[in-house]
Amino acid sequence: MLKPALRDALHKLGLNISSVLLPRRDIDMQRWSVVACDQYTSEPEYWEDVDRFVGNSPSTLRLIFPEVFLETETEDQKAKRIKSINDSMTSYLNDNILYECNDAVILVERTFRSGLKRHGIIVSVDLERYDFSKGSQSLIRATEGTIIERLPPRIRIRENAPLELPHIMLLIDDPDETVIEPLVSRSSSYSLLYSFELMKQSGYIKGWKVDRESDIEALAAALSKLADREYFRARYELKNDTDVLLYAVGDGNHSLATAKVCWENLKKTLPAEELMDHPARYALVEIVNVHDSGLVFEPIHRVVFNVDYKHLLDSFEAYYKNMGCGARIVKGTEKPDSSGHVIKYVTSEGYGHLIVDNPTYNLDVGTLQAFLDDYLKDNSQANIDYIHGEDVTDKLGKQPGNIGFFLSKMDKNDLFKTVILDGALPRKTFSMGEASEKRFYLEARKIRQRCTCL
Repeated sequence: MLKPALRDALHKLGLNISSVLLPRRDIDMQRWSVVACDQYTSEPEYWEDVDRFVGNSPSTLRLIFPEVFLETETEDQKAKRIKSINDSMTSYLNDNILYECNDAVILVERTFRSGLKRHGIIVSVDLERYDFSKGSQSLIRATEGTIIERLPPRIRIRENAPLELPHIMLLIDDPDETVIEPLVSRSSSYSLLYSFELMKQSGYIKGWKVDRESDIEALAAALSKLADREYFRARYELKNDTDVLLYAVGDGNHSLATAKVCWENLKKTLPAEELMDHPARYALVEIVNVHDSGLVFEPIHRVVFNVDYKHLLDSFEAYYKNMGCGARIVKGTEKPDSSGHVIKYVTSEGYGHLIVDNPTYNLDVGTLQAFLDDYLKDNSQANIDYIHGEDVTDKLGKQPGNIGFFLSKMDKNDLFKTVILDGALPRKTFSMGEASEKRFYLEARKIRQRCTCL
C-alpha cells in the first residue's frame, strides 16, 4: 500500500495507480494486443486480417468495437456486438485471463519500424479533473473539439462494460524531461511485465512495473512542479490568472469524453461514500512527454466519398469568395505560391491545390474543415473519413467518386500554448504517428464496483 501522503499527492495531480489488469504470462501477447479501434476505418480488410490472425486466442479484439463497423452495421448488429464484448470481458475475468497489478505505474517503451522509441507511463486519471466543454480550464483538457453526436455509440459500449481498455494518450509539456525520462534511465532495475513484437509488423513493445515508492514520489514531485500555478504562468508568459493545463489529450479524445459522460451519469445514482473511490471515476491512459523524440506529429488527411468532386471544388471556391478570402483552384502537382493556405488534393483525374489567400483560420486544417462541415450538411449523400498516411489518402482519393485532401504538419512544440491561449484546435488537426504507430490495447482496468473479482 502507498503511504497516505503519497496517495494524496497523486490525487491532487489527478492520478490513481491502485490497479491495472494485465494478461497472464502464458497468453500469446501478439494475438492479445490490437491497434486502437479508430484506425483503418476505411480498410475493413485490415480488421478481417486481424480476426483471422487472432483466431480463438484470448485477444483485446474481442473486447473492443472497431469503428470500421460503426457505419456499416445495423442497430441490431451493433447491439449483438456490444453484448458479445461485455460477455467476453466477463468470461476473461471468470477464466482468470487477467491478473491485477497494484500500486504501480507501468513504464512503456514502444519501438517503431523506423527504429524510433517512444516512452510513456500507464496510470488512471480522475475524470473530475477533466472537462471537454468549450473554454474548459480543467487540469486535463481536450486539444480538439468534441463532437457530442459521436458519443452515444461509445457510451452504449462502455456503460455496462465491466472493463475498460485504453487507447487514450495524454501529453505533458516537460522540456527538461523530469517526469518520465528518469524512469527510463532506471528501466533495467524494474520488473519486466511484457516484451513482444506487435502484430502486422507494427513494431515492438516493452513494459516495466514501477512500484518503488521513491520513484513514484519523484514522479509526483516533478509533475507537481509542472502543475505549480506561478511556474505555469511564467513559462507560458500568461498575464491573466489562467488555470493550469497539466495534461492535454493527444489521442482518444472521444473515448475520454465517453468515460466522462458515463461517470457523470453514474455518480448521480451513487451514495456520497462511493464517489471518491468508485473505479468508474477514473480512466486508464498512457501519459507521454510531448518532447519525447519518438513522438511525431503527423497531419490527419481527409477523404470525401460519394461526391461530385467538381461540384465540391466549385463550392469551396464560392464559400471562401463569399467570405472575402480570395479563394481559387489550381490544377497540377506543383505547389502554387501564396502567403495564405495551400491545400493539395487528389481525384481520379489528378492533383490540384485549393488556395485561400487571406484565411480567417490560423491552420489550414481549420480552413478545410470549416468548409467541409458546411458542405456535408447540404450534401447528405457524401461522407468523410479522416486518414492517417499520405499513401492511403492518395489511394482512396484517386478512386472515382472520391476526393482526397493532404494537410500540413503541426509543430508539436506549439500545442500547449495554442490550447492555453486559443482553446481546442479544429478536430482531427494532428495525429501522433501513423496508424501502425498508434497505441495498441494491452492493459485493462475494472470500472464496475461489483464485478467478478480476480
